[in-house]
Amino acid sequence: MNSETLRDVLIKGAGAPLMLVMIMSMLIIPLAPWALDIFFTFNIALALIVLMTAVYALRPLDFSVFPTIILIATLMRLALNVASTRVILMEGHSGGDAAGNVIEAFGNFVIGGNFAVGLVVFMILVIINFVVITKGAGRVSEVSARFTLDAMPGKQMAIDADLNSGLIDQDEARQRRTDVSMEADFYGSMDGASKFVRGDAIAGILILFINIVGGFAIGMAQHGLSAGEAAENYIILTIGDGLVAQIPALVLSTATAIVVTRVSKTADLGDQIFSEMFSKPQTLWVAAGIIGLLGIIPGMPNMAFLTLAAIIAGAAYMIKQRGAQEKVNAQAASVAEEQAAAMEAPVEKDVGWDDVESVEPLTLEVGYRLIPMVDMKQGGELVDRIKGVRRKLSKELGFLVHAVHIKDNLDLAPNGYQIKLMGVPVGEGELMPDHYMAINPGQVFGELEGTATKDPTFGMDAIWIADEHQDHAQSLGYTVVDTSTVIATHLSDIVRNHASDLLGVDEVKELLDRLEESAPKLVEDLVPKTVEWVVILKVLQNLLDEGVSIKDMRTIAENLAENAPKSQDPDALTMVVRNSLGRSIVQDLVGIAGELPVITLDPQLEQILQQSVQGDAATGAALEPGLAEQMNQSLIEAVQQQEVEGNPAVLLVAPTIRLLLSKMFRHSLPDLTVLSYSEVPDDRSIRMVANVGGNS
Repeated sequence: MNSETLRDVLIKGAGAPLMLVMIMSMLIIPLAPWALDIFFTFNIALALIVLMTAVYALRPLDFSVFPTIILIATLMRLALNVASTRVILMEGHSGGDAAGNVIEAFGNFVIGGNFAVGLVVFMILVIINFVVITKGAGRVSEVSARFTLDAMPGKQMAIDADLNSGLIDQDEARQRRTDVSMEADFYGSMDGASKFVRGDAIAGILILFINIVGGFAIGMAQHGLSAGEAAENYIILTIGDGLVAQIPALVLSTATAIVVTRVSKTADLGDQIFSEMFSKPQTLWVAAGIIGLLGIIPGMPNMAFLTLAAIIAGAAYMIKQRGAQEKVNAQAASVAEEQAAAMEAPVEKDVGWDDVESVEPLTLEVGYRLIPMVDMKQGGELVDRIKGVRRKLSKELGFLVHAVHIKDNLDLAPNGYQIKLMGVPVGEGELMPDHYMAINPGQVFGELEGTATKDPTFGMDAIWIADEHQDHAQSLGYTVVDTSTVIATHLSDIVRNHASDLLGVDEVKELLDRLEESAPKLVEDLVPKTVEWVVILKVLQNLLDEGVSIKDMRTIAENLAENAPKSQDPDALTMVVRNSLGRSIVQDLVGIAGELPVITLDPQLEQILQQSVQGDAATGAALEPGLAEQMNQSLIEAVQQQEVEGNPAVLLVAPTIRLLLSKMFRHSLPDLTVLSYSEVPDDRSIRMVANVGGNS
């Protein structure tokens, strides 16, 4: 066992038991005067240490062992009173140093050897300690304990609420619960510990008078002293003994009052007093003025009052000057921070709503070799590209696309990137910096030298080529893009495919708030009188899932207001909204062309599907699996033929089965648009290019 381990065992392991054994021993074993000097000095030092600890504690729980310290200090003081009483009564006839030098000093120096003065001083100290400090601290402890216990259920519920909302984690919640429990235990213990201090004050009074009567009687009866001699010896020693015990008791009571009256803050007592009492120079100016007026009154101690007024006024002036300087420094720091933020702020900061969610729904993580692409200081242009993507998609989709949070991730491959939606990876890829991606669109006229790869967005064959081969690749029919465009395109495709996941209640409210500026009555009657927020949100999400823009919010709101009283079913409302948006849906498919090429179903197949729906377009549970597979294969061939011809793939069906087929082929045929007859405007002609289930 080394010296440090031995020291820890002696101090931490055996220190407290040895002190308690020592205190108990003083009640039984007579002590020599020099031992009393040591223990009285230690008692005073302990009281001062406790007081300083209480002053510098930031909150009561920082001194949670304080109630136990009060008990131990009180026991020590009472044990010293018993030990000193024994020595005084046995040896008091021999002179003033019979009970040690400490008691003698307090009996002679502090009270000048006058037992009458000593008695008065002792009574004043007892009154201050017992009536003022101890009683007040006890009341505060009692009330604090009661209020703390009453507030425990509310604090526990607040912790659970913060945990459920994600503001804190499990470890912090556990720590806060422990603090709440410890706080209740602490104030409960302090309520009891205050009784120790109160009882100690009462015991001090009783011990004083018992010692005076006993010493006076013993001196005259056993040692033949006169009344004056007995009073001079025993009473002065007794008062000295009382003072040497009462002063540490007063210090400990003061520490108790400081602890129970503190409010938890991140500052010690001195900082709190200075910041809260002397932070405003106006108070000091007023105080200095009043003291100065008193100083000029005849008969007053003019010099003392005027000197103090000058000191207070000087302090007020210094505080005012310091406050002004701190204000200037704060303004300069604020300007510097704003300038630094302006220099380092991302380019897309100016794009956003004031009430956009603080959560980052979209995240782009890059490997360390791709950091120059997103660092504008190093010439990276990806941030500008992403800003352009957001602007374009916001116009197309009809709502503001969330900002993209860009950060590095050392867990990724050096050249890799990952796109996350709500913290979940939805796309990834690997790039070659300082290279270009040559994508094979399906028909090229030669081979390229480079590193074969796949386009991360659409999975098309591609080749990484050097900068000098761009022109050659384009001449062969390849689509050549740089690395920033690869990521921007991938991000754009993910946002477009997951647009419904990015639309929330906040975005819907913003859309309606903007609509309210032009159609206030419409919005006022719509939400929540006619339809709930959640229904509107679901309808808009349904539209986005099927690639329909929601930028025409007026038309959408008018149809919801008209049809919501009949049904609150989001799917049914989506159908009537699509009918009203048919013109814009077809416009997005074929532009201004008057003819719409469509794929149709054989009438018999369409009738079978209508029967399978059974009044619920959302299920289709009765559809035979083999039939569904045949339809899927036929539609794949038809869609491919439309792509070859450069036409959009549109399946035109009856309104009752449109939703069923849209959900059925949404993932297997993402390029297929399912329209109902009612969604095609009257001014558009239809050209059938394929028939599924019949002759094409």
